[in-house]
Amino acid sequence: MTSTAPDTSAGISPRPETQRRILAVLITSQILSGAGLAAGITVGALLAQDMLGATDLAGLPSALFTAGSALAAVAVGRISQAKGRRPGLAVGYLTGAIGSAGVLAAAVADNPVLLFIALFVYGAGTATNLQARYAGADLAAPAHRARSVSTVLVATTLGGVVGPNLAAPTGDLAESLNIPALAGPFLLAGVAYALAALVLAIWLRPDPLLLARSLHARQLAAAESAGDTGPAPVQTETLSPTLMLGALTMILTQLVMTAVMTMTPVHMHDHGHGTAASGLVIAIHVGAMYLPSPLTGWLVDRYSRTAVAAAAGLTLLTAGIAAAAAPGDSVALLALALALLGIGWNFGLVSGTAMITDAVPLATRAKTQGLVDVSIAIAGATGGLASGLVVSTTSYPILAISGGILSLAVLPAIAATANARPAR
Repeated sequence: MTSTAPDTSAGISPRPETQRRILAVLITSQILSGAGLAAGITVGALLAQDMLGATDLAGLPSALFTAGSALAAVAVGRISQAKGRRPGLAVGYLTGAIGSAGVLAAAVADNPVLLFIALFVYGAGTATNLQARYAGADLAAPAHRARSVSTVLVATTLGGVVGPNLAAPTGDLAESLNIPALAGPFLLAGVAYALAALVLAIWLRPDPLLLARSLHARQLAAAESAGDTGPAPVQTETLSPTLMLGALTMILTQLVMTAVMTMTPVHMHDHGHGTAASGLVIAIHVGAMYLPSPLTGWLVDRYSRTAVAAAAGLTLLTAGIAAAAAPGDSVALLALALALLGIGWNFGLVSGTAMITDAVPLATRAKTQGLVDVSIAIAGATGGLASGLVVSTTSYPILAISGGILSLAVLPAIAATANARPAR
């Protein structure tokens, strides 16, 4: 790293236990929110289909989650910018809990319009779950920044795995309360999101972003009192290429991953596989998205952000080739392809997050991170919507290969960024 990079020395806790405590609080909230996040994925489409009596709009819940997530990413980013991570994340999760309650009310009233509004609000939990990774990096030393991000990410896995497995018990509980069984997982989501908000509101102290700003201000004051007349630590114009590369890496990986993942269950159904088989493949894929995070974080810190970003593009290409070449009746090969797809996404998210955090000065960090996550959400929605069109007009193998080739766009972007870096 060059000596002019902003914030690479800022935001380092003088007490390592402070960062460890913050990570412990974030991990707890992520485990809880992961369970809430899984509800919409598990039964959102089924609940809409049941209430509407048709499948035409069954895909709308996914689009509403994404739209709500995009709007919430801006709101959470702006609140965090003005007040700190603690209120930003807590408000985001609380909004997700309110959306979950709205889904329950819509199910009881059998009101599809209320259901769709509530699902849009529920999407705030998704955005907040993703933005929590930035809080893990605020106080991390540059050499450990990606590992801190990955620690927060991997915590989502436990809740995300436990949540879907509680669909049946929560359905039984819902019926005992005279609520439709399919709405049961949203009972869990509401409680999980509310508890995550409570954990953050009470225990995320000191606020990592506010403390990082305070430490940075002290460093500037110390440098000024020592008569340091060197360049100002914040030189955002020299970091624009890094910022753009980090955003592009995450947008591309989200677009490709969502497109291929969305159509894989449909592809399997067309080849005679049941929901158990497709559920297994998707479960392996989700595990591969989050479980490698600690290793990915170490790789990013040990080698470089751009090396792992390049690996993301190559891994997604391999996943696309594997998915296209896998026979339709081979669950094992499709599972392998989707596992590679998840790993490629993980590479892109962790490396891209580290680049964004490196590049953005503390004064505007949270706001910029929120805007980047809006772009990621839009990319996911675009991938999901476009994937159906591509498969209907061509085929699933064409979609998979096209996605893999598109992911290689990160390579020339890395080369262009390297050439655009200012001289030392």
